Formats: sequence, C-alpha cells, structure tokens
Amino acid sequence: QVQLVESGGGLVQAGGSLRLSCAASGRTFFSNYAMGWFRQAPGKEREFVAAISGSGGSTYYADSVKGRFTISRDNAKKTMYLQMNSLKPEDTAVYYCAARLGTATMGVYGYDYWGQGTQVTVSS
Repeated sequence: QVQLVESGGGLVQAGGSLRLSCAASGRTFFSNYAMGWFRQAPGKEREFVAAISGSGGSTYYADSVKGRFTISRDNAKKTMYLQMNSLKPEDTAVYYCAARLGTATMGVYGYDYWGQGTQVTVSS
C-alpha cells in the first residue's frame, strides 16, 4: 500500500508560480513507482498533467502545460514535485498526485494510488 499526500496549493495571480509536493509513505520502494499529476476543474473530467518514471529519467507532459510546468522527484525523500510557472486562470483546479507500479502512463485509470488533492486557484 502507498499513501500519498499533496501540499503546496494555494491562490496565486496569473503569471505567478507555485510548487506542489506529493509525499509518499508506506512499505514501498518509491523508485518502483511511476508517478503522475492530474487535475480536475469544476464540472470537468480529471485530466493528465504530467508523469515521471520511477528513476526520474523520463518525463511526460500535457500539451497545455509543456514549457511551463516541470515534474521531478526525490526518491531518497519519497517525494514528487510539480513546479508550475506562468500560471493561467485555466490552470485553476484540484491537483492530484498518483502512483502506479511499472512504467509511467498518461491515463487516469492506469494509476492505483491517489492523494486527496490540493486546490490551485489562479486569479486573472
């Protein structure tokens, strides 16, 4: 079992930055798990944001965040990060981290473990 806890959300003006963190706990070799960030805005489906392989050597991004967001991880700390720059009002959503054994995937249903989410609000 893997427990995930997100932090770092908040209110920021358009053009600003935030860094989200996702801390993992439980009896697990963190590096065995690919990790992902997803988001869900009110009235919309949960969507892929970014993913990272267990080693951190491969990363994947949704087109909407490419060049603005950076996903990373520190396996020694069992923590994943999402650095979000040049934020836009359309980035407003609840952000979730997720984990799965094996390779990274962009599909929502490919992940087995989820955090409770953290709210990100970008004002115009």
